[in-house]
Amino acid sequence: MVRKLAAIGIALIGVWSCATLPTSPPAFFVGDIPSDVTTRLGLDDRIAVRDAWDALKAGRAEQARKLVSKLGGESPAYAVGLAYADLLLGDLAAAEEGFKSSLLSFPDMTPARIGLAQIYESRRESEKTLVEYREILKRDPDNRWTKPRFETLRDDLVKAAMADARIALAAGDREGAKREFLKVLFYGPETVEAHLDLARIYRQENNAPSALLHFKAALEARTTDQALLREYAEYLADSEELGQSLDVLEKLAALEPRDAAVGKRIEEIKAKLGIYELPSEYSEVPALEAVARQDLAALIGVKFGELLDSPGNRTEILVDISMSWAQRYIIKVASLGIMSVFDNHTFQPRRIINRAELADTAVRLIGVLQSKGAKFVPLVETRRIQVADVSEDNYYHQAIIKALSFQVMILTPERMFDPERTVPGNEAIRVMDLILGLAR
Repeated sequence: MVRKLAAIGIALIGVWSCATLPTSPPAFFVGDIPSDVTTRLGLDDRIAVRDAWDALKAGRAEQARKLVSKLGGESPAYAVGLAYADLLLGDLAAAEEGFKSSLLSFPDMTPARIGLAQIYESRRESEKTLVEYREILKRDPDNRWTKPRFETLRDDLVKAAMADARIALAAGDREGAKREFLKVLFYGPETVEAHLDLARIYRQENNAPSALLHFKAALEARTTDQALLREYAEYLADSEELGQSLDVLEKLAALEPRDAAVGKRIEEIKAKLGIYELPSEYSEVPALEAVARQDLAALIGVKFGELLDSPGNRTEILVDISMSWAQRYIIKVASLGIMSVFDNHTFQPRRIINRAELADTAVRLIGVLQSKGAKFVPLVETRRIQVADVSEDNYYHQAIIKALSFQVMILTPERMFDPERTVPGNEAIRVMDLILGLAR
């Protein structure tokens, strides 16, 4: 009996010694080769890649290395496959170099980025990890391995940086707060609170372009946030951007028609702009195919109202403007010499202007603004400007050259100015906005 049991035991030991023990799954995730890459491989290479990846996913790194090595360096799976073998064997430095080498030859090789992300994560290099997650999702937005990890890491980084920014802000460390808020936006560009806080900081620093950038970014995410719209409108008003402030206030009024404070503020802004008497003609200017003199006068009066508050040195008697909707603005631009008056004391408000006349008006306006302290610097030397269709004996030649030197008007690629062409409303507005931007 004892002999029989011993024989059975020996037989079982023999069976166990011949059996293949199951391998434990790898500690790292192995990303699949993109299907558009494998479909370009020959049949033998596809089979070899499949077998190599099966070995990697089973944790058999050395077996996978042998299979991948047979593919040759030209194969898109070669560098990334060897890098995964190094990763599973714990040689992170070699794996990192291998993944980077793969990406140099095949930038869309997402498994290489998945490998790099895991290396950086193991080293607690969170920003590098986030960058790799982003690159993966750019190419594969629904990647099931990456997406939840990206969202979790992004949210954690945003939360930590926001907390650090608030601490810095509370301590009066404005520069430190800016750095942390900018980190937040690197981690999560759509974080509205960071945009708002940065906008407020830049507003305190009188950095209008940066404040405007972040206010706009916040509003893109919260188009109906009434508190934000109100704050933005007041910022624009404080920055003398009254027209834009009015636009925002009118959006706010549409959201809350019964808000008396908003209605009152709209009337105040309109009064400052001087458009409280304007009929619908002013709002129609952008769509005009050809601008008349009265339209241009109104554009100047509205956009430059506060900059042109002081009266002009001359009093013009104009006999043909009593029926013009832009009468008050015509008087203003004529008294300041921004727009010319004809010898017979007429302004000819309905006369269509051309590009040469627009250039003349633009240069006159710049001159008046300069006399009131605005700094205008020519961006192009006048001697270097050559216009193919405006000769030096043209009445408007000097005005056209000056307008071009300030870059408020431009030439065609053929160096043509088209001096006789009429001016559509949107072009006239663009020229006025450019001058206004330079004046500020």
